[in-house]
Amino acid sequence: MNNHEIDFEIIGDDMQFVEVELDPGETVVAEAGSLMMMDDGIRMETVFGDGSHEGNGLMGKLMGAGRRLLTGESLFMTMFTNDSIGKKHVSFASPYPGKIIPMDLSELNGKIICQKDSFLAAAKGVSVGIAFQRKLGAGFFGGEGFIMQKLEGDGMTFVHAGGTIHKKVLGPGELLRVDTGCLVAMTGDVEYDIEMVRGVKTALFGGEGLFFATLRGPGTVWIQSLPFSRLASRVFAAMPAGGGSKDEGGIGGLFNILGGDR
Repeated sequence: MNNHEIDFEIIGDDMQFVEVELDPGETVVAEAGSLMMMDDGIRMETVFGDGSHEGNGLMGKLMGAGRRLLTGESLFMTMFTNDSIGKKHVSFASPYPGKIIPMDLSELNGKIICQKDSFLAAAKGVSVGIAFQRKLGAGFFGGEGFIMQKLEGDGMTFVHAGGTIHKKVLGPGELLRVDTGCLVAMTGDVEYDIEMVRGVKTALFGGEGLFFATLRGPGTVWIQSLPFSRLASRVFAAMPAGGGSKDEGGIGGLFNILGGDR
């Protein structure tokens, strides 16, 4: 096994975090800002890229960091290494309500394609790269642009997404249409494209956007019920236009009506 072999436990329901157990000398790599807590004896180190190009010299490290920059992520990631003589634990939390999906890349043909902001953490050795969408339609209208994240290796990786996660296995030639924001990840053998909503009235007044993703098997896809962009748009729409608090009615609203502004 090229990647470090780590043990883990997913804790929680809707606001989950993953607790990783590290044997002496084992390392896990995570996005900056995802740390929740860690035991004494674990050493933190900030590195260029994902830490999988340590033996490739300066150019290898720069190329790894450059790939992350293209996906809109930070140039740096954080490595957590157990420097003690016993087992230690480090935990990473999701940035918004949803689920953490553990994926063993050795069981997924060594590669998955995912949304560019869904990666949370992985065993050291997993390569976090980019996957260009070869088709112009998928690039311009796919919701994730031309670039998605590509996770390669044979170790554990952890991906987070919003709401409830549905894993669906597609048979050869089986087609699934998905809202572009609801696609979380897919195995490398799934064909991905963008299709325009049929019918002028449906496209303009359907409220579901002009495009959706088409996924054709064979392969496995992971779908989220609540994309963060959808949650953020609802929160933004509920914010008061002129500042202050936006009353939802009820007794408080009645007092405001009777008392007027003060």
